[in-house]
Amino acid sequence: MRVMVIVKATADSEAGLMPAPDLVAAMGRFNEDLAAAGLLLAGEGVQPSSKGVRIAFDGPARSLAQGPFFPSEDLLAGFWLWQVKDLDEAVAWARRCPNPMPGPSVIEIRPLYEEADFA
Repeated sequence: MRVMVIVKATADSEAGLMPAPDLVAAMGRFNEDLAAAGLLLAGEGVQPSSKGVRIAFDGPARSLAQGPFFPSEDLLAGFWLWQVKDLDEAVAWARRCPNPMPGPSVIEIRPLYEEADFA
């Protein structure tokens, strides 16, 4: 199964504060472990919502909103795509992850729909 592992944003990540070098190194080692285990399909950090836009849909109408967006804890700071055997394996790997933020942080794991889900 494929899962999206979402690193939730914090006030610091939304302010554009970059992680300390030791955290960057720890996350690099974690990513290397994921790759060596054959789980890592993709992974990236995203820039603060102040650099983004949202397009809202209501029937045929479209409206555009410039960031920043609030509350920050509802936003995305980064993600991985992992190929795992089940949700338990994803949880086990996520527990091994260094804290992705300098303070309190949250990682959310969401299974992706597969073609078989639509059959």
